[in-house]
Amino acid sequence: MSAAIASLASYGSDSDSENESESNTSAEIVDPDATAHLKPLQSTPMMSLAVLNSAPEVAVKEAVETGTHLDPSLKEVTYNPSYETMFAPEFGPMNPFKTQQMAAPRNMLSGYAEPAHVNDFMFEQQRRTFSTYGYALDPSEDTHQVTTNTYIGAVDEAEKNKGLTVFESGHKKSEKRKKVKGGDAGEIEGFLGPWAKYVDEKDVAKPSEDEQKELDEITAKRQKKGRNEEEAPGEEKTILHVKDMYDYQGRSYLHVPQDVGINLRSAEAPDKCYLPKKQIHVWSGHTKGVSAIRLFPSSGHLLLSCSMDCKIKLWEVYNERRCFRTFIGHSKAVRDICFNNSGTQFLSAAYDRYLKLWDSETGQCISRFTNRKVPYCVKFNPDEDKQNLFVAGMSDKKIVQWDIRTGEVVQEYDRHLGAVNTITFVDENRRFVSTSDDKSLRVWEWDIPVDFKYIAEPSMHSMPAVTLSPNGKWLACQSMDNQILIFGAQNRFRLNKKKVFKGHMVAGYACQVDFSPDMSYVVSGDADGKLNIWDWKTTKLYHRIKAHDKTLGRSF
Repeated sequence: MSAAIASLASYGSDSDSENESESNTSAEIVDPDATAHLKPLQSTPMMSLAVLNSAPEVAVKEAVETGTHLDPSLKEVTYNPSYETMFAPEFGPMNPFKTQQMAAPRNMLSGYAEPAHVNDFMFEQQRRTFSTYGYALDPSEDTHQVTTNTYIGAVDEAEKNKGLTVFESGHKKSEKRKKVKGGDAGEIEGFLGPWAKYVDEKDVAKPSEDEQKELDEITAKRQKKGRNEEEAPGEEKTILHVKDMYDYQGRSYLHVPQDVGINLRSAEAPDKCYLPKKQIHVWSGHTKGVSAIRLFPSSGHLLLSCSMDCKIKLWEVYNERRCFRTFIGHSKAVRDICFNNSGTQFLSAAYDRYLKLWDSETGQCISRFTNRKVPYCVKFNPDEDKQNLFVAGMSDKKIVQWDIRTGEVVQEYDRHLGAVNTITFVDENRRFVSTSDDKSLRVWEWDIPVDFKYIAEPSMHSMPAVTLSPNGKWLACQSMDNQILIFGAQNRFRLNKKKVFKGHMVAGYACQVDFSPDMSYVVSGDADGKLNIWDWKTTKLYHRIKAHDKTLGRSF
């Protein structure tokens, strides 16, 4: 092999000398790159290997500090980095918002604790003693060499307690808090055994008359025996305020009048409704707040009102606008009323826990219903073939269904988590919607005690008043966050986010909301006694009328 390399080297040197002599004699200048492929290999073997290697020459950087990182913006590396350099973490700039204290070296949250020859228990003992009593042993002195201990902090307190720590407290517990755990019970003064009496214990004799009266009162309050008076139904009576109950043709005030200039028998809605301009009349007769008002079905020529003065009154809407009759029979405030389809009867719900069925013409109380709970709302089933059934939302979170023929409960809808405030029939009376203090809205199929739709959002508030639109497509819900929400009354019962009516204050009050017959306006009362009117299409607040001096709680 060495002989072959030597011969190749000698051959190369001869050819080089010949080429040099030729180049010297030749007058032509030749580009060296053009004849580079014609040149043979160099004379040395190392140079021949270098020519054969086509990779670029890259220097190896020896003095590279371990842990330094490569600049990520660098496009070209002029040395071969080591593994540690290539995979070293990239260090960012210092945090400019770090305080000097936070930037200092720390081995605990509060700072840097220098190591000391103190075990953990002794350190914790002195720390707790300092936190509790205000003193601790001086850590700068060696306790093994010093005979008298020196303290830091409250030295006077340390001398008073003789340097006791929290684990060596010398305070004795009072005898009242002294407990015997597994020891001798005989150590307790006056204690003779687990089943024996104390030495000074006496048998209690029969209480005196005064003590017995106090005990009876306390027992009666606990057992709520005082409810017997509330459970007794009030005596029903009625007062007729007109001279003659019947006219010359034998017709009562339930007959629709024909001499008012309006066709009251027509069930068609007017083509156009207009904003009210002025107040026409004020009906006065109740001595306390009016909780609900209901117009006579179909014609609207009579007005039924219930009040917190425990009375129900029937008023004339046209002509002289007199009070025809007063119904008295509830012992507490009346909360809600509801006519049947014909208007010949109506139901009343009061805080005396009774629902009563009245005859609108004679004023007689036909029947009473109760389940020992307060009814908050009551509604007849609007179907003609179900006029014997009605539902009532109760204070015990239930919706109770009664049959007026038997006076018995025939169904209970028990899914709400709070008192039921409203009941509204939708979808051609096949379903009804209920709202509650639990800030939810539930939809029920009639006579099926399981809700098939439950609407409750974290942003929802309680809705104490709900009204169905005249076309039956929308539900207007008065929300306690001072706005009126519109839900679809068909199929999915979705919230219409484009229809939100604001601008009034109703928080804390059950102000009723209603639509105009032609669906042009939305009307609501507020806490200031004002009547607010919005445009249905644009949700713009059109008009605000001062109607009452106090809260306008209920509308039609």
